[in-house]
Amino acid sequence: MKNYKILVFLFGLLLFILAGCGGGSEEEATGTATAGEDIENATELTMWTFVELHMEFFTDAANRWNEENPDRPIHLKAETYPYDQMHNNLLLALQSGKGAPDIADIEIGRFPNFLEGEPQLHAMNEYVEPEIENFVKSRFDIYAKDGNYYGMPTHVGASVMYYNKEILEEAGVDPDSILTWDDFVEAGKQVTEKTDSVMFNSFPGDYLPFWQMVSQQDSDFIDTEGNITINNQENLRALELLKEMQDLGISEVAPGGEPHAEEYYQYMNEGGAAAIAMPAWYMGRFTDYMTDLEGKMVVRPLPAFEEGGKRSAGMGGTGTVVTNQTEHETLAKDFLAYAKLSKEANIKLWTVLGFDPPRHDVWDDPAVLEENKFFRYFGDDIFDTLTDIKDEINAVNITENTPAIATELNTNTLNNILRDGAQTPEEGLKSAQEAVESQIE
Repeated sequence: MKNYKILVFLFGLLLFILAGCGGGSEEEATGTATAGEDIENATELTMWTFVELHMEFFTDAANRWNEENPDRPIHLKAETYPYDQMHNNLLLALQSGKGAPDIADIEIGRFPNFLEGEPQLHAMNEYVEPEIENFVKSRFDIYAKDGNYYGMPTHVGASVMYYNKEILEEAGVDPDSILTWDDFVEAGKQVTEKTDSVMFNSFPGDYLPFWQMVSQQDSDFIDTEGNITINNQENLRALELLKEMQDLGISEVAPGGEPHAEEYYQYMNEGGAAAIAMPAWYMGRFTDYMTDLEGKMVVRPLPAFEEGGKRSAGMGGTGTVVTNQTEHETLAKDFLAYAKLSKEANIKLWTVLGFDPPRHDVWDDPAVLEENKFFRYFGDDIFDTLTDIKDEINAVNITENTPAIATELNTNTLNNILRDGAQTPEEGLKSAQEAVESQIE
């Protein structure tokens, strides 16, 4: 029981580590929304989520469904609960065999819990397989088991580099000339020499930026067999690069220690650094919290570790599922496919939520390319970048041991190496490997 409570607490921490499906305080989110309640003989479907904007997205989909399917109307009752409460209650309901909704959102860090044993979820293969060539396939793999697709993705979470073109221009650097991390380091030397900014930052309090650099090398902290691989050579290479950039003076520890800190937003807003590597969903952090940078930022691929190497990674996510307790399996699955897999649905993921749609064949759709706050802020070539890297996005390995790894890296490893200098990258990763392995024995 003690270990279970610890795991619940640690999973809660993933809200801050893997959050990619909304800004603000999801822990405090509560609310209800309905669609189709005034339609006679509509079939009631219930939904649980932990992000209020997702609830609005699904009620919008339900209203469109009812307009297009008057012979099969639905009355959608969507409810938003705090992150931990929703996931814990959903897991208990599925384990007990009663009390679960028809449809639910499950955050990527919690998804492995729902795949243990025989998943109490309905597979969506008949909807996914005919369309999967139109999607970034790795986004389905993270919600799959034994060839069955259970979670319908909410975004790609494609990692990109955000460059402050004003700073780079002052330094005489063309962002399109930065193809590899070696190029990035050389550009950083020019930035620090010719401007008052640094090139980059490290984030000891959030391992996601480090994880991106790990993933783009086809590596991870857990391998496909579930083995802990924190201290492998690719991971060491990424961490040594972060440390090297600090030692060269082209990077510094970010104010607040993580990319969602108010101190960091202010620092970037004032031109503190020329670049940050984060997923595409981080665009909303810029538009909401770094408003002075509008028109100054551009979105480009991550630098590769070597020419021809991967220039992105897939970070964060939420998979939407149909539970096996629904009394309306076909209708619930048809609606979920409509809401998450159709072209119109993926356009809405961008226009309603501002997320990079996992269905890449809408990235050049006129409805997606209509002017909005993101194009005004970053320019009109966002989807050119995403199209360029769409085949370079790995799926990450999430298991029940992910929270222990996240906590060890955020609490000890990255601080010891990047902030305090108490350990070398090799020593730090070796200690992290041993610490996590001792916790899960």
